[in-house]
Amino acid sequence: MSNRLVRVYRAAGRTLAVALLAGCNVSLAGAQPVPVFTPSNDDQTFIQLREASRKNDAARAAQLAALIPGYPAPSYLEYFQLKPQLFDAQGKARADAPDEQILAFLKKYDGQAIADRMRNDYLLVLGARRDWRNFEPQYARFVLDDDTQVKCYALEARAARGENVADAARALLVEPRKFGDGCIDLVSSLAASQQFSSDDVWQQIRLAYEQNQTTTGRKLVDALGAQSPDPALLNQAVSTPPLVLTRGVGPDTPSHQLALLAVARMARNDPALAATTFATVAPSLSAAERATGWGTIGYQAAVKQMPGAVDWYRLSANGALSSAAYEWRTRMALVAGDWAMVRWSIEQMPATLRNQPAWIYWHARALKQGGDSAQANQEFAQIAQGFNFYGQLAAEELGQKITVPAKTTVTDAEVQQAGMTPGLALAQRFYQLNLRLEGNREWNWPLRSMSDRELLATAEYARRIQLLDRAVNTADKTKVEHDFSLRYLSPFREIVERDSQSNGLDVEWAYGLIRQESRFILNARSEVGASGLMQLMPGTAQLVAKKIGMGPVSRAQMNDLNTNILLGTNYLAMVYNQFDGSPVLATAGYNAGPGRPRAWRKMLSGPVEGAIFAESIPFQETRDYVKNVLSNTVYYAVLFEGRPQSLKERLGYITP
Repeated sequence: MSNRLVRVYRAAGRTLAVALLAGCNVSLAGAQPVPVFTPSNDDQTFIQLREASRKNDAARAAQLAALIPGYPAPSYLEYFQLKPQLFDAQGKARADAPDEQILAFLKKYDGQAIADRMRNDYLLVLGARRDWRNFEPQYARFVLDDDTQVKCYALEARAARGENVADAARALLVEPRKFGDGCIDLVSSLAASQQFSSDDVWQQIRLAYEQNQTTTGRKLVDALGAQSPDPALLNQAVSTPPLVLTRGVGPDTPSHQLALLAVARMARNDPALAATTFATVAPSLSAAERATGWGTIGYQAAVKQMPGAVDWYRLSANGALSSAAYEWRTRMALVAGDWAMVRWSIEQMPATLRNQPAWIYWHARALKQGGDSAQANQEFAQIAQGFNFYGQLAAEELGQKITVPAKTTVTDAEVQQAGMTPGLALAQRFYQLNLRLEGNREWNWPLRSMSDRELLATAEYARRIQLLDRAVNTADKTKVEHDFSLRYLSPFREIVERDSQSNGLDVEWAYGLIRQESRFILNARSEVGASGLMQLMPGTAQLVAKKIGMGPVSRAQMNDLNTNILLGTNYLAMVYNQFDGSPVLATAGYNAGPGRPRAWRKMLSGPVEGAIFAESIPFQETRDYVKNVLSNTVYYAVLFEGRPQSLKERLGYITP
């Protein structure tokens, strides 16, 4: 790491007078203050109606809707009454859903976001009924098409017409937690029509149990039909897997598959014991089955950061693995520095996985390491235009520093026109009520058909009305014309700079973190209780406040702009000081707690690139967080310092 980076990131004294909190005015250039919004009684009733609808309590929803017949969101008033009539309290589609009312709703609100939401719900009902005659025309009009269950029903509908959809189904069926009844029905249907072999079904069963989706796994067993295993043996493989493995493997297919299921279950708890036990039965299996078993063990060992993971994975070539297992095999090869293994591991991934930017980048690195620079550069060029972590790294491999594209400036007239876009006013009302799901749905809906200039005008409109997260996310969607000052907003600059500098931190790093944590939503609150711009947990906030001499802080103080940034930057500096000048480790520690990256670091047998360490973080949230924060940081540095930057330089190397 350069002297400059050491200077920039080194936390120089962290004591900051609490008096700095007094008298700081928060300003946002070009924006008007948003008045404090107090929900009315009708608003409170509407929020309760939404909750009743979410719980599929049709009677309660009807009762609440009757209290606010003129509420100024009529489409949602109707939707929240109708949706609970499509599903029962357990979320199962109702066979007796009121088709006429649903079709009338879809016609009345045709072309609006809420109609697409209702169409999503209705497709689940039609799919559960196997009503393909009505399903297919509705599916053709489903715009977002982002529901895995609906996609499964769509494949089942095509299969019912005689189309072979087996390959499409294999590509889709990778996340059992999203399967629901629709995808279980698809597997059963394809097995019944012999588009799926018993091996296909068993692979789905193992995938479900590997991901601990046990209810889904048991339901999928039914798709085997006459080839289903003895229920008692299945229960042993799932609940007491050593009994199955120590008994040995018979010559029949169910016995082989139960052995693979048992090793998958056993490896979840103890990969080393699973490996020892599996070695005794592996000779009775085919080469492909052995590879699958070793890959399953390698996967569970990898997520537990066990040093033997890469060795077990080396035995898994050409095995049928889950997407997660393929990815972790490559990560373990990267950590081990085995570039030949990196290459063949990626080449054995399914195409949809292999073509993701991360694996294009690492495959190109493996090619380059093996001396094939020409092909490597072609692959780097495929992703180097992407404004993301791996796009930045690929650009640097091609000899380019990180810059931002030329700024496209929109006029006030364009911004004014953007503010009149249908749906945005309703979105703003939902944001006032802290109904962000509905707000985002209404805001994002008209963006689909906008040009880059219209997107930038809408982003600037959002900035001016202080919907800063919408400004960032909307500007992030442009393809050719860009404004990175909107993509990478820097509001509250005086406060962020003051507290960053007082703690010896790069202001761009602080902004990179805030952008990822909260998208500048002042009252952001996570599912686990973190709050404010810098998403501080209550316990962390109290600890930092005590260390800097503030004493106890209330929840209101934690969410106060000045206090939140003060505590957040102090905490980042405290974490950073524990990790020898590594922003990778410090960023991971800010998200997951300092103890975890310290433990991950101890597992290393030698120095690794910061990018490899980031890619091999075992928590997906933290892995993505580190990449995004440091990618953000580089773009902020370009904007703030006015010169090209290097992501690789910032990532540095991580030593044991």
